[in-house]
Amino acid sequence: MFTNKDKSKIYKTGLLNDDGLVQRLYDSGAEFSGEIVEQMSPLMSFIVSWVLPVVLFVVLGQLLSRQLMKKMGGPNAMKFDMGKSSAKVYVQSSDGIKFADVAGEDEAKENLSEVVDYLHNPNKYKEIGASMPKGILLVGPPGTGKTMLAKAVAGEANVPFFSMSGSEFVEMFVGMGASKVRDLFRQAKEKAPCIVFIDEIDAIGKKRDGQVGGNDEREQTLNQLLTEMDGFEGNNGVIILAATNRPESLDPALTRPGRFDRRVPVELPDLKGREAILKVHAKKIKPADDVDFHTIARMASGASGAELANIVNEAALRAVRQGRTIVHEADLEESVEVVIAGYQKKNAVLSDQEKKVVAYHEIGHALVAALQSHSAPVQKITIIPRTSGALGYTMQVEQGDKYLMTKEEIENKIATFTGGRAAEEVVFNQITTGASNDIEQATKLARAMITRYGMSDEFDMVALETVTNQYLGGDASLACSADTQKEIDRQVTELVKKQHQKAKKLLLDNRDKLDELSNYLYEKETITGEEFMEILNRDSNTASGGELK
Repeated sequence: MFTNKDKSKIYKTGLLNDDGLVQRLYDSGAEFSGEIVEQMSPLMSFIVSWVLPVVLFVVLGQLLSRQLMKKMGGPNAMKFDMGKSSAKVYVQSSDGIKFADVAGEDEAKENLSEVVDYLHNPNKYKEIGASMPKGILLVGPPGTGKTMLAKAVAGEANVPFFSMSGSEFVEMFVGMGASKVRDLFRQAKEKAPCIVFIDEIDAIGKKRDGQVGGNDEREQTLNQLLTEMDGFEGNNGVIILAATNRPESLDPALTRPGRFDRRVPVELPDLKGREAILKVHAKKIKPADDVDFHTIARMASGASGAELANIVNEAALRAVRQGRTIVHEADLEESVEVVIAGYQKKNAVLSDQEKKVVAYHEIGHALVAALQSHSAPVQKITIIPRTSGALGYTMQVEQGDKYLMTKEEIENKIATFTGGRAAEEVVFNQITTGASNDIEQATKLARAMITRYGMSDEFDMVALETVTNQYLGGDASLACSADTQKEIDRQVTELVKKQHQKAKKLLLDNRDKLDELSNYLYEKETITGEEFMEILNRDSNTASGGELK
């Protein structure tokens, strides 16, 4: 179709079905030509028309699905082969951990060495007819080395070690966790003798409550675990190790003999254990020859193995910050304080009056402790603010581990807690907010005396509260009537008030020493226990109020 120049006429062309047209044009002598269009090959036409669009569509789909997977949590978020176990396998103890690398848990190591002996010499046990426990449950607070002990067993036995966390069995789809359990035990049977370690087993082993609408997936996983452990023969060479810090929450069907036959406590290390752990971790750094690890172990009372490792590392970092290549004892002492109270707040500037109040407060604690018998000696007193929020603190260190406390010792401890507030009242005739943590600690001890330790004449040996999560802080809940609770509150108040008055009397009777020591601490900011006792005993070997300690 075309239009002439003045756009007055429109011409249209069309196809003429005239077979003789070409010949007539030749006969008339007309000149004409046309383009020859080459036909595409059938194969290329198929590729362009069908294959290429499909490929582009697939590639685009893959790109979009990857983007979607990233938003949903990774490529394994919606993976449907979740029935396969994701257990980490350490063959022939690739970590190289032995019993010698685990210090401070001699009883646990002795218990587990029997497992190692069985894996080395199974015939010795078969001859007498004894069978090894199917499962061993490691229980204890966090950081005590439960996982390391399990790896050490595998390292000593030199057998494959399957490691998996309890949370890895928990899946979105019902039945997937049970499938993982089946796959894990299938692999273990194939590689026997071996060790299967399930960390934080309380994630899948919680008590079944039987409520409608409960966690069906978790219960199915637990049921499958129980079934697999029942399917084990006594001497097939597969040992199940599990770790938890919440043993009271486990299902009784899991902890009965025949499944987890043996419970191995992995408790916080004692003084000797703490010293051994410090020495093990000290091999990784360069300590000075004169470092007294016994003193550091006494200062770190109640610390777990993981905390002790952190103390050693913090000491090494402090040495590096100060441009040294050797770790001194002062570095380790400071790192203990860092773990207890946090780092020093160098930019925190107290006013003159606040500094004086804090000095009297801390000396109040130390003086009350020293003037009472059965109190731990004072190791260090400081009024340098810490990142934990403490404006100062008094460190008391026992000469050895104490496993029992008398009623008198606990009362003295409460009196020591109230000593800071008592000093503020004696000297300034006013009180501050600085005693908030002291109040909390004193109240907790006083309540425990009445409700848990049976140190009340009225209630005698009646348990008035129950403790849950023993290894995770020990939450306590009262198990008594409202009237009894009211009486408990009254007795707790009276007990704390009585010790508070005792602390005030001790400080009033020794007011001159209180002033002298507080002024000295105010000037020095940090003093040692030796300096404190030297000033306290400067004029006489005894002081009114009690025996010096």
